[in-house]
Amino acid sequence: MNYQQRRHLQAEETRKAILETAARLSRQGGFDKMTIRDICSAAGVTTGAFYHHFSSKEDLLTQGFASLDSFLLEKLAPYQEESPLKRLKALITFYAQYMEDLGWETVALYYGQRLAHPTASASLAPERYTLRTMLECLTALAQTGVLSPSYSPEWTAEFFFRHFRGTVIDWILHQGRYSLWDKLNQDYVLFDQAFRA
Repeated sequence: MNYQQRRHLQAEETRKAILETAARLSRQGGFDKMTIRDICSAAGVTTGAFYHHFSSKEDLLTQGFASLDSFLLEKLAPYQEESPLKRLKALITFYAQYMEDLGWETVALYYGQRLAHPTASASLAPERYTLRTMLECLTALAQTGVLSPSYSPEWTAEFFFRHFRGTVIDWILHQGRYSLWDKLNQDYVLFDQAFRA
């Protein structure tokens, strides 16, 4: 690995550390209460490093839940050899856990930023780990004849992801008064029946 590659890797690790630390601090005390100084101190980076990657604290929200993909990548690692149905169920479980751990207030701020800056569509990018993993599971289910041929894996993955976002917004509107996991699990059972061959 050459110097430039090492620098790029180091920059990505710093960016990831900032996002993950901000998410953790937000869960602990709320997004509004934490400062950039708090984030930098807890992440072990300088404020200069923070401003190299983000223009403001709010920019953390604009850039989306990159830490969600990192979280899911780590949590799903032990499920690589499991069946596509088990991996899909695990994906939904850990997705709900991440959102609930973050808290409805912080997730509401994120969605507010996304609505205020609709051109920042990184959360919708098809290369994101969350969407890519969902598509891989559904493609495997289609190849083994489990997924109904009436729906392509691409369409189904997009539908599920859209539904996930809608359910999270409903959870926010109810100020987190119900278990997001219970709701997504109920919906998963319905989807399992509706989309099976």
